[in-house]
Amino acid sequence: MSVTINISELKQTLELIPSTQNIMLVGKHGIGKSEILTNHFNAKGMKVVTLFLGQMADPGDIIGIPSKVEKMDAKGKATSMTDFTPPYWFPQDGQPIVLFLDELNRARPEILQTVMDLTLNRKLAGKSLPKGSYLISAVNDGEEYQLTDLDPALVSRFNIFEFKPTVEEWLNWAASEGLDDRVINFIQDNPTWLDGDTSIYKGLEKSPDRRAWKRVSDIMHKVDTIQDIHKRIIASIVGVGAAAAFIQSAQQRNIITGKDLLLKYDKTMKTVEKYQLHEFAILNESVFRFLENATLTAREKKTVAESLGKYVTYLSENDKREALANFTNIFEKGSYEKAVSFMVVNAIDVYDMLNEFVESLAIFSSKSSKSKTKAAC
Repeated sequence: MSVTINISELKQTLELIPSTQNIMLVGKHGIGKSEILTNHFNAKGMKVVTLFLGQMADPGDIIGIPSKVEKMDAKGKATSMTDFTPPYWFPQDGQPIVLFLDELNRARPEILQTVMDLTLNRKLAGKSLPKGSYLISAVNDGEEYQLTDLDPALVSRFNIFEFKPTVEEWLNWAASEGLDDRVINFIQDNPTWLDGDTSIYKGLEKSPDRRAWKRVSDIMHKVDTIQDIHKRIIASIVGVGAAAAFIQSAQQRNIITGKDLLLKYDKTMKTVEKYQLHEFAILNESVFRFLENATLTAREKKTVAESLGKYVTYLSENDKREALANFTNIFEKGSYEKAVSFMVVNAIDVYDMLNEFVESLAIFSSKSSKSKTKAAC
């Protein structure tokens, strides 16, 4: 059984594991392995080189092209020997790199044989990777892939993790990247559609994945009213089932986002006041995502802080205790550090109200527990 980690845990893992140890990430395609690694190491000033091993037909793509070179022996006699011209990606400046070997278990056996020496000695055709270089591989997991069995000796050279980003992490990323609100709210309502069901994979039948929803968002940014042609395009990206569910959601639901609420409070509250608890839960999460990722002017910060105070007060004074409890639970979890920091700096009254509500819940829970204990006696 492999160890499962999410995005946050992967970043911690990359900080803790030394470059001398190899890492293998197991997971589905389209979940952001390459992008996360690239962003993490680029921020540290390291170049990430991605090699798609499943697309390589010859070991020369990794180790370079053989050529004859003339060298002088100890007696001054010229001799010919075979050397390898370094491949295009090999670092010539001596600076360490991150070598990301994607699709490891889709590689040809001769490619894997080359990788064996690389994982053990950090060498290719006698040339060493610069000291401090990382070696990270990714393997696809699932019956929908045509896979190559990996040699146990190769597998033993890696620390193996099953990489499973959470839906919450994807939603937060989607908000930070400015994905269309209709896509974000659909996935929040229907998290099972984020990665789809690859167990029913048949040939070219489409199943949604995280990259696909980004492409849907790119289409939806240009769409106000969904037409038949839009439905067809979306179905070509995420499959017929996911497209039908998404389009129904986008057409039927009057979506109020956290951004709408906090920047246009008076206009949106007439709709929000009619919400049921599950709709408040979706809106609450959207509020925190907006606070976590938005870049605001000084004027917008003031507007947002005022709206935030009005909203929390509304929940507190209008018999919306369960909705307020949900909002407070998100606050208390600590998943949105920037959102909480915004409250501390710009809306300290809201921060205090939420902490007081947390304390009141703790007191209520303590009294309830004591009452049950007395009743049991």
